[in-house]
Amino acid sequence: MLKINAAGDKCPIPIVKTRNALKAMNWNGTVEITVDNAAASQNLEKFAVQNKCRYSCTENGGMYTVTVTAGEGSGADAAAQTDEPTVDCISCGRIAPGTVVAISSKEMGNGDPKLGKMLMKSFIFALANAEQLPETILFYNGGAFVSADGSESIGDIKAMEEEGTEILTCGTCIDFYGLDKTPPVGSVTNMYTIAEKMTSARRLVKP
Repeated sequence: MLKINAAGDKCPIPIVKTRNALKAMNWNGTVEITVDNAAASQNLEKFAVQNKCRYSCTENGGMYTVTVTAGEGSGADAAAQTDEPTVDCISCGRIAPGTVVAISSKEMGNGDPKLGKMLMKSFIFALANAEQLPETILFYNGGAFVSADGSESIGDIKAMEEEGTEILTCGTCIDFYGLDKTPPVGSVTNMYTIAEKMTSARRLVKP
Protein backbone atom coordinates (compact mmCIF):
# COMPACT_ATOMS: atom_id res chain seq x y z
CA MET A 1 0.00 0.00 0.00
CA LEU A 2 1.24 3.44 -0.93
CA LYS A 3 0.30 6.27 1.43
CA ILE A 4 -0.20 9.86 0.25
CA ASN A 5 -0.73 12.91 2.43
CA ALA A 6 -2.89 15.32 0.45
CA ALA A 7 -4.15 17.33 3.42
CA GLY A 8 -4.26 20.99 2.46
CA ASP A 9 -4.08 20.22 -1.25
CA LYS A 10 -6.68 21.94 -3.40
CA CYS A 11 -8.74 20.23 -6.08
CA PRO A 12 -7.69 18.53 -8.32
CA ILE A 13 -4.31 17.76 -6.71
CA PRO A 14 -5.50 14.79 -4.56
CA ILE A 15 -6.94 13.09 -7.65
CA VAL A 16 -3.81 13.77 -9.71
CA LYS A 17 -1.58 12.34 -6.97
CA THR A 18 -3.80 9.26 -6.67
CA ARG A 19 -3.94 8.64 -10.39
CA ASN A 20 -0.18 9.06 -10.80
CA ALA A 21 0.44 6.65 -7.93
CA LEU A 22 -1.85 4.01 -9.44
CA LYS A 23 -0.25 4.45 -12.85
CA ALA A 24 3.20 3.93 -11.27
CA MET A 25 1.82 0.69 -9.80
CA ASN A 26 0.51 -0.34 -13.24
CA TRP A 27 -3.04 -0.05 -11.89
CA ASN A 28 -2.50 -2.97 -9.54
CA GLY A 29 -2.44 -2.07 -5.87
CA THR A 30 -3.85 0.16 -3.16
CA VAL A 31 -3.30 3.84 -2.49
CA GLU A 32 -4.25 5.41 0.84
CA ILE A 33 -4.85 9.15 0.63
CA THR A 34 -5.33 11.53 3.55
CA VAL A 35 -7.42 14.62 2.82
CA ASP A 36 -8.89 17.28 5.09
CA ASN A 37 -12.31 17.93 3.58
CA ALA A 38 -15.39 15.97 2.54
CA ALA A 39 -15.38 17.38 -1.01
CA ALA A 40 -11.94 15.88 -1.68
CA SER A 41 -13.06 12.47 -0.42
CA GLN A 42 -16.17 12.64 -2.62
CA ASN A 43 -14.09 13.58 -5.66
CA LEU A 44 -11.82 10.60 -4.98
CA GLU A 45 -14.88 8.37 -4.79
CA LYS A 46 -16.01 9.59 -8.21
CA PHE A 47 -12.51 8.95 -9.54
CA ALA A 48 -12.60 5.40 -8.16
CA VAL A 49 -16.02 4.69 -9.67
CA GLN A 50 -15.00 6.07 -13.06
CA ASN A 51 -11.92 3.83 -13.08
CA LYS A 52 -13.76 0.79 -11.64
CA CYS A 53 -11.63 0.71 -8.50
CA ARG A 54 -12.62 -0.22 -4.96
CA TYR A 55 -13.12 2.75 -2.64
CA SER A 56 -13.43 3.15 1.12
CA CYS A 57 -13.31 6.17 3.41
CA THR A 58 -13.11 6.78 7.14
CA GLU A 59 -13.37 10.14 8.90
CA ASN A 60 -11.74 11.13 12.19
CA GLY A 61 -11.70 14.66 13.53
CA GLY A 62 -12.23 16.26 10.15
CA MET A 63 -9.51 14.20 8.46
CA TYR A 64 -10.53 11.67 5.82
CA THR A 65 -8.56 8.51 5.05
CA VAL A 66 -9.45 7.24 1.60
CA THR A 67 -8.29 3.98 0.05
CA VAL A 68 -8.48 3.30 -3.68
CA THR A 69 -7.63 -0.17 -4.93
CA ALA A 70 -7.04 -1.14 -8.56
CA GLY A 71 -6.08 -4.44 -10.10
CA GLU A 72 -7.14 -8.04 -9.62
CA GLY A 73 -10.37 -8.27 -7.68
CA SER A 74 -11.00 -4.55 -7.75
CA GLY A 75 -13.08 -4.52 -10.89
CA ALA A 76 -10.66 -2.22 -12.72
CA ASP A 77 -11.04 -2.86 -16.44
CA ALA A 78 -8.47 -2.77 -19.18
CA ALA A 79 -9.32 0.81 -20.10
CA ALA A 80 -8.43 1.98 -16.61
CA GLN A 81 -5.21 0.02 -16.53
CA THR A 82 -3.59 1.64 -19.52
CA ASP A 83 -2.21 5.03 -20.29
CA GLU A 84 -3.48 4.77 -23.87
CA PRO A 85 -6.11 7.41 -24.69
CA THR A 86 -9.51 6.40 -25.98
CA VAL A 87 -9.24 8.32 -29.26
CA ASP A 88 -6.65 8.51 -31.97
CA CYS A 89 -3.64 10.57 -30.94
CA ILE A 90 -0.77 12.34 -32.60
CA SER A 91 2.89 12.92 -31.76
CA CYS A 92 3.58 11.81 -28.19
CA GLY A 93 0.29 9.92 -27.75
CA ARG A 94 -1.32 12.27 -25.23
CA ILE A 95 -2.64 14.84 -27.69
CA ALA A 96 -6.34 14.74 -28.61
CA PRO A 97 -6.52 15.90 -32.26
CA GLY A 98 -8.96 18.69 -32.89
CA THR A 99 -9.43 19.62 -29.24
CA VAL A 100 -9.01 23.37 -28.79
CA VAL A 101 -9.16 25.21 -25.47
CA ALA A 102 -9.99 28.92 -25.74
CA ILE A 103 -9.06 31.05 -22.72
CA SER A 104 -10.36 34.60 -22.91
CA SER A 105 -9.86 35.72 -19.31
CA LYS A 106 -7.41 35.40 -16.45
CA GLU A 107 -10.40 34.36 -14.35
CA MET A 108 -12.67 31.33 -14.69
CA GLY A 109 -16.39 32.00 -14.45
CA ASN A 110 -18.25 35.00 -13.12
CA GLY A 111 -18.11 36.20 -9.54
CA ASP A 112 -15.32 37.05 -7.15
CA PRO A 113 -12.12 37.87 -9.13
CA LYS A 114 -9.86 36.23 -6.54
CA LEU A 115 -11.83 32.99 -6.74
CA GLY A 116 -11.89 33.24 -10.53
CA LYS A 117 -8.08 33.39 -10.67
CA MET A 118 -7.79 30.41 -8.32
CA LEU A 119 -10.19 28.41 -10.48
CA MET A 120 -8.30 29.26 -13.68
CA LYS A 121 -5.02 28.20 -12.10
CA SER A 122 -6.62 24.93 -10.97
CA PHE A 123 -8.18 24.36 -14.39
CA ILE A 124 -4.86 24.71 -16.20
CA PHE A 125 -3.16 22.45 -13.65
CA ALA A 126 -5.87 19.83 -14.16
CA LEU A 127 -5.60 20.22 -17.94
CA ALA A 128 -1.83 19.69 -17.82
CA ASN A 129 -2.30 16.50 -15.78
CA ALA A 130 -5.19 15.06 -17.78
CA GLU A 131 -4.92 11.75 -19.63
CA GLN A 132 -5.18 13.70 -22.87
CA LEU A 133 -3.97 17.17 -23.72
CA PRO A 134 -5.59 19.63 -26.10
CA GLU A 135 -4.06 20.02 -29.53
CA THR A 136 -4.17 23.81 -29.20
CA ILE A 137 -4.69 26.36 -26.43
CA LEU A 138 -5.67 29.88 -27.48
CA PHE A 139 -5.11 32.85 -25.17
CA TYR A 140 -6.85 36.11 -26.07
CA ASN A 141 -8.22 39.25 -24.42
CA GLY A 142 -7.63 38.88 -20.65
CA GLY A 143 -6.42 35.34 -21.27
CA ALA A 144 -3.18 36.85 -22.57
CA PHE A 145 -2.20 37.46 -18.94
CA VAL A 146 -2.34 33.70 -18.27
CA SER A 147 0.43 32.99 -20.79
CA ALA A 148 2.45 36.11 -19.90
CA ASP A 149 5.48 36.60 -17.66
CA GLY A 150 4.51 36.38 -14.01
CA SER A 151 1.60 34.00 -14.53
CA GLU A 152 1.43 31.21 -11.93
CA SER A 153 0.37 28.82 -14.71
CA ILE A 154 3.44 29.20 -16.93
CA GLY A 155 5.00 25.95 -15.67
CA ASP A 156 1.90 23.92 -16.51
CA ILE A 157 1.51 25.59 -19.91
CA LYS A 158 5.16 24.92 -20.76
CA ALA A 159 4.74 21.29 -19.73
CA MET A 160 1.84 20.92 -22.16
CA GLU A 161 3.82 22.61 -24.93
CA GLU A 162 6.67 20.14 -24.36
CA GLU A 163 4.17 17.28 -24.77
CA GLY A 164 3.03 18.67 -28.11
CA THR A 165 0.23 21.14 -27.35
CA GLU A 166 0.28 24.23 -29.56
CA ILE A 167 0.21 27.44 -27.48
CA LEU A 168 -0.99 30.61 -29.23
CA THR A 169 -1.49 34.09 -27.74
CA CYS A 170 -3.26 36.95 -29.49
CA GLY A 171 -0.76 39.62 -30.63
CA THR A 172 -3.35 42.41 -30.59
CA CYS A 173 -4.17 41.56 -26.98
CA ILE A 174 -0.49 41.55 -26.00
CA ASP A 175 -0.10 45.03 -27.51
CA PHE A 176 -3.30 46.36 -25.95
CA TYR A 177 -2.34 45.30 -22.44
CA GLY A 178 1.32 46.27 -22.85
CA LEU A 179 2.60 42.74 -22.25
CA ASP A 180 5.97 41.42 -23.39
CA LYS A 181 5.85 40.99 -27.16
CA THR A 182 7.69 37.68 -26.78
CA PRO A 183 5.62 35.43 -24.48
CA PRO A 184 7.57 33.03 -22.23
CA VAL A 185 5.67 30.12 -23.77
CA GLY A 186 4.21 29.43 -27.19
CA SER A 187 3.99 31.96 -29.99
CA VAL A 188 2.09 35.09 -30.98
CA THR A 189 -0.85 34.73 -33.36
CA ASN A 190 -3.60 36.79 -35.03
CA MET A 191 -7.39 36.76 -35.05
CA TYR A 192 -7.55 35.03 -38.43
CA THR A 193 -5.69 32.03 -37.01
CA ILE A 194 -7.73 32.10 -33.80
CA ALA A 195 -10.98 32.08 -35.79
CA GLU A 196 -9.70 29.28 -38.02
CA LYS A 197 -8.63 27.15 -35.05
CA MET A 198 -11.97 27.64 -33.29
CA THR A 199 -14.21 27.02 -36.30
CA SER A 200 -12.33 23.91 -37.42
CA ALA A 201 -12.07 22.33 -33.95
CA ARG A 202 -13.64 18.94 -33.36
CA ARG A 203 -14.12 19.92 -29.75
CA LEU A 204 -13.98 23.49 -28.44
CA VAL A 205 -13.56 23.99 -24.69
CA LYS A 206 -14.04 27.44 -23.17
CA PRO A 207 -13.60 27.52 -19.38
